[in-house]
Order: sequence, then structure tokens, then C-alpha cells
Amino acid sequence: MGSKASSLCLHFLLLLLLSGTVLSVHWPVKSLPGYSGDLPFNLETGYISVDEIEFFYYFVESQGNPGADPVLLYLNGGPGCSGLNGFFYQIGPLKFNITDYTGGLPTLMYEPETWTKTASIIFLDAPVGAGFSYANDSAAWTTTDTQAASQYNDFLRSWIDEHPDFSTNPVYIGSDSYAGINLPILAQDIINSNEAGVEPTIYLKGMVLSCPHTNTDIETNAKVIFAHRMALISDSMYESAKNSCNGDYVDTTTAACTESLSAITQCIAEISVTSTLDPDCTFLSPKEKEEEEEKEEKAARRSLRQNPIRSSLSLPSSITNHKDFYCHNFPYLLSDVWGNDEGVQEALHVRPGTVKIFFRCNVSLSYTVDTDDAVAYHKNLTDTGLQLLVFSGDHDMVIPHNGIEYWITTLDLTLDTDWRPWFVGGQVAGYTRRYTNDGYRLTYATIKGAGHSPHEYKRKEVFDMFDRWIHYYPL
Repeated sequence: MGSKASSLCLHFLLLLLLSGTVLSVHWPVKSLPGYSGDLPFNLETGYISVDEIEFFYYFVESQGNPGADPVLLYLNGGPGCSGLNGFFYQIGPLKFNITDYTGGLPTLMYEPETWTKTASIIFLDAPVGAGFSYANDSAAWTTTDTQAASQYNDFLRSWIDEHPDFSTNPVYIGSDSYAGINLPILAQDIINSNEAGVEPTIYLKGMVLSCPHTNTDIETNAKVIFAHRMALISDSMYESAKNSCNGDYVDTTTAACTESLSAITQCIAEISVTSTLDPDCTFLSPKEKEEEEEKEEKAARRSLRQNPIRSSLSLPSSITNHKDFYCHNFPYLLSDVWGNDEGVQEALHVRPGTVKIFFRCNVSLSYTVDTDDAVAYHKNLTDTGLQLLVFSGDHDMVIPHNGIEYWITTLDLTLDTDWRPWFVGGQVAGYTRRYTNDGYRLTYATIKGAGHSPHEYKRKEVFDMFDRWIHYYPL
């Protein structure tokens, strides 16, 4: 390139920066701090501009047949959890070595049960403010459920436009936890945009929903039933609440109902809601401890509404490897340590100064909930021919499986395969049921022994489930 051309390019880039507009860019990542040698998969990171938002993503190309395998856009919950949450702890190709961790930069290991063995996956830092995604304008930091879904639609179209090799691949969208509220809205936005002729076309084939937040009232009511089924409350406590509250545990209209729910709340207060089999982690940072105590004071008034998941812990280093003090959430700390390392951010090509502190889950977003019920979106989608996989851990009390099973029945689908066990390695991995509506198909599955975000508890079982489903095999 001649000096005159170079000067023009530099001048053009300077104008873009001065105007506040940033080009969407991406880079190959061959190695990462903490991992020995070159990565055994193709990783790309980059930014996609959506209006004034710079969405940061991590793209792992399928290790199978990337030219034909589906592309999965994966959204984490919170809202505010980074795509690295899914990358490291749920469905991605790397994980932290927690066995030998003694401090400093964590080391990384290959995860053989990665979904990237059979699909190309875009892990997105979303909504704005999550991970390394940021906004160029102060007003753009504020978003809602429906606005976020619209932004994800724009992001995905821009990403496909910049990756023409994947322009005809089948596309799936996936979510975990809170992002379940965004997913059917996003699916509807994609379909509407396709029908309106917006280019490029997204060849949306289906959705994958893990322990999805879908309807706040249904999930709240389901917790009382779940607690009774799990023998966390007695028959008499359940019958008292059921009779005094008329089966509605959301709006407490009588003193008897309030009293019954208060007794239930006290009974399950020391149980881990993310997994009733796990110890309840009490080692919290001071700020989180104060917030948790304030939430507990409001618990009776809010009935059994969902508490935010504890996103980080402050465990004394001398007991982190002691089995009697182990907490399922401890490994979450390592992503904060890793993500705030300058060498890591340089390797990922994070723009310096755009994010002051990286959090696995940023709980301080300017985010407004404007959708408490996404069932109507699911109902509309039953005529689209989409394929759905909905799964839940059967020990999850954040989004109880019985609540999910209830809203699925309200879709009025045809039962294709009734409740039966499904197997991995000759052992029951959970139970499944399948529904249809012309070309539309919904497969529901429980993961036996798993808590909230089942992939974190049963990596092999969840991968086998996904691998069968994505290739149209029954569980």
C-alpha cells in the first residue's frame, strides 16, 4: 500500500473515532494466557456495532463440520453475565483448573464435552454493560428486555454479514436462566425482520432454552409446589398455604396466607436455591452480604419471588480446597481474576479503557424489566416450524422444573412422546417429553441431579442431549 493510500486510511479511521462511530472488527485468537500452547480450536473475538453499542463476542468455530454445522448465538442470564460464563462454565471448550489453583492467574484446561464439537457458537457479552460490551453514548447504557432482544437481532445480522462463509448455515439461538425471557422475543424479531426483507436473511431453525425464565408468576407459584415435592416443607405446611392462598402465592391478600408463606420462607431460607443438594454458601463479600440481608428483610413482603443468584464469593484461600467448605460458586471467582488480567485483555483484543473492571456477572446494569411473561411469544411461535429444546435441572429452585412444565402445557401442543426416561451410558440421565404442532417441535427434558444451569453440574449428560437433539435424534 502506497504512502498516499495509507494516509487516507489513517485519516478515515481518525474521522470515525472523532465522530464516535467505531468499525465492527474481529481478530483470530491463537493462544490465551493460562493455556499451554496453541488453542485446539478456532477462536475469534471482536466487536459488532449496534447503534451506539459495541457488543463484544467470542466465536468458536465448530470442531466438526463448520461449513454445514449450525451456528448458535448463546446468551447468558443475569441479566448482565458475560459470554465467558457460558464459555468457561457451561458449553464452551475451556474450563479453569480449580484443583491446583493456589492464587494468581488461573490456568485453563480443554473441556472435552464442549458443544463446539458439533456447532459453531457465538458467546455474546450482553446486554450492554455485560463483560466487555460498552456504549459510546450515556443514553445507550440503558436498555430493557424488548430493546435488548431487538439489539441482538441487529447484532446477529451484522455478524452474519461480516462472516459470509456462515451466511447459509442453519441458525439456532440459545439462552440460560434470565435470558430465557429475551429468547422468544428475539426469535419473533428475527422472523418479522426476515419477512420484511431485511438482509441478510437469518435461517433460524430453533431455540435452546436452559432453565429459562419465562413467566414470573408461574415460577413464583411453582416454588411452593417444588419445595413440597422435595420434602423441604411438610404436608401440613403445603396444605395450609394452598388453602389460605387459594393456590396463588404471588399476591398475598390474607393474613393467613402471609403467615403460611412466612413459615415456608423460614423453612427453606438456609437451602441453596440454585441446587437443593448443595451447601448454601455463606462466605460473601461485605457489599453482597449487606445486599443479601436487605433482600431477606423484604422476603416476606415479596413472598417467594426469585432472588438474584450470588455471583461471587469471598472465600479464605486456606479453605478453598477443603471439601467441607467447598462451594459450587467458588470457580466463578477465577473468571473475574482471569478477565481483569491485562495480558488476557490484550490477547482477547479488548479495547483499552472501555471497561474499567470485568465482572463475570455485572449486577449494576441500567436495565429495566419490561417483560414478566414471555408465554404469549412462545404461543405465537408454535406456528413457525421452529425446533425447541427446553431443559431444566430437577434440583433447581430458582426456575423450578414444574413451573416450566406448566407453561409448556399452556401452549396447547399435541403430545408426541409422553414422559419417559432418557439415558447416557446406560444410566437414567433425566426424563423427557416431546410435543408437536405441524412442523413445530418442542422437546422438554429434565437433568437428573442438576441444579440451576444444568450444564454446570452434568456436562456430559447435557452435551449428549444437545448432540442428539441438534441432529434430530430422539433423546
